[in-house]
Amino acid sequence: MRIALCQMTSTDNPWQNLVLLTEHVRRAADDGARLAVLPEAAMCRFGVLLGPVAQPLDGPWADGVRGAAQTAGITVVAGMFTPAPGGRVANTLLATGPGVADSYDKIHLYDAFGFRESETVAAGDRVVTIDVDDVRVGLATCYDLRFPELFRAHADAGATVSVLPASWGAGPGKRDQWELLVRARALDATVWLAAVGQSAPDPAADPEHPTKAPTGIGHSMLVAPDGAVRARLGAEPGTVTAAVDAAETIRVRRAVAVLDNRRLRDGGIA
Repeated sequence: MRIALCQMTSTDNPWQNLVLLTEHVRRAADDGARLAVLPEAAMCRFGVLLGPVAQPLDGPWADGVRGAAQTAGITVVAGMFTPAPGGRVANTLLATGPGVADSYDKIHLYDAFGFRESETVAAGDRVVTIDVDDVRVGLATCYDLRFPELFRAHADAGATVSVLPASWGAGPGKRDQWELLVRARALDATVWLAAVGQSAPDPAADPEHPTKAPTGIGHSMLVAPDGAVRARLGAEPGTVTAAVDAAETIRVRRAVAVLDNRRLRDGGIA
């Protein structure tokens, strides 16, 4: 299966962003992708009030993404914001395409590095996988990357691929942490990991310099189950398409059976 990593810079206008998303999806389909992964906050960048932007999963923005996926004939995963109780929103991944109609609400909220996502965002509580061309794919978002148990839960649910839309914050050491964590999570769960970030609003800016909101640093990558980087992008917007082989996941799991060899499960020793 071919996966497209679609790296874009979202604005604060959801309809402009829908146009950008549609262009990326068309490009991905033209390059033979069966799954196009867009960043977290593809609907609207961070750093603005999200409540007025949020729409339900049956709203016009989500319908626009469904239309793009239907026209292209491929599955699309993209980040949006949906209304949640108490005046907050959910940080949601919409997954839509041939035979796919699901969503994932980000479980781990980014209360880190001086930013408190939990003040405006409600946490999800459901591990989600989808099937794309008979390949099971787990869904995760940005800060989830720091929690290996979620990716192992994908593997336990039968996933050989995980996707991670993100809007990674800039700051000292953050780009190094991004690459280290993406490769580590692929190894932890022996999955292909497609990590797709928002491109840097200013690609020439120093990624070590923190920004007020996590608006992206780029450097999306596809990592194989053995931790090898098979495709990557820089700081600028762009799309790269690469193949994932579910059989390779099986071969790596036979060679390094970290999932079978676990003794600590569910807080105790198995």
